[in-house]
Amino acid sequence: MALLISYTGQDTVPWVHAFRDELPEMDVRVFPDEGDPADVEFIAVWQHPHGGLKPYVNLKAILSCGAGVEHITSDPDLPEGVPIIRLVDEAVVHDMCLHGLHWVLHFHRGYHYYAENQRRSRWQVLPAVLPFKRRIGIMGMGQIGQRLAEMLSILQFSVAGWGLNDRQLPNGIKYFSGAESMGRFLSEADILINALPLTPKTKNLIDANYLSCLPKGAFIINISRGGIVNEKDLRKSIESGRVEAAALDVFAAEPLPQNDPFWTNSSVHVTPHIGGINYPASAAQVMAANIKRIQRGIAPFPVLDPRSGY
Repeated sequence: MALLISYTGQDTVPWVHAFRDELPEMDVRVFPDEGDPADVEFIAVWQHPHGGLKPYVNLKAILSCGAGVEHITSDPDLPEGVPIIRLVDEAVVHDMCLHGLHWVLHFHRGYHYYAENQRRSRWQVLPAVLPFKRRIGIMGMGQIGQRLAEMLSILQFSVAGWGLNDRQLPNGIKYFSGAESMGRFLSEADILINALPLTPKTKNLIDANYLSCLPKGAFIINISRGGIVNEKDLRKSIESGRVEAAALDVFAAEPLPQNDPFWTNSSVHVTPHIGGINYPASAAQVMAANIKRIQRGIAPFPVLDPRSGY
């Protein structure tokens, strides 16, 4: 019985130590030195090569090393009947909320203007807006979206959420659901935060049509996945002034190509997908708990729902 770690682009040593601490009886291996593929019952993956899971004929679960699962579901040759377990790690949730909060405060207080004024040696106090008059719209009201909404509400911002399905939100946060309400939701978002998962339904969802619904001079913060925001349409919206500035942590192609115009656009703040950092010790604890559930005959959580893509 073995657990295989396949984490493209990262040092796997901390993950090996973390899993061995959590699962001392487990044989922990690292791709591509997996030994006999028939020994592998669990695999922890991030961007495993497509088709590369087929040799593991005794797989009991595929565990994502990150919050998203599109790096797994995009593989057309996934083994049938093997559950894909999403990673919901409190440490990642907290980090992503702090990242989103940082950029809300940045745009709310106009720190991008002050940074430009510093470059020009200009001492100028800019007009300020009271938090309750700044409307924050959050797309995607899962664990991250709801937590961020609660944080912003505590800071007295006016917060609304949007999602594909109906749900009840805490603390009286205004909620919109379904495509028919999206235009109205966007029209009330001075700062738009994307926290949606990337699924077939959300791919390129935020396009020119929906961007045009935003108030003129709105700000966009993308903390989830780049494929949800149509980047070509976003560039045009920034050029037209519909969107004043954007903070982008995720992109359709990663790493962001060196010749991408986002790098040199002074209205775009680029970070290299660091909104939610994966801490091996924390993530391995969550993933190991699901492995133990499966070993005891208990269903793991949360398992990918193929119908919703998340």
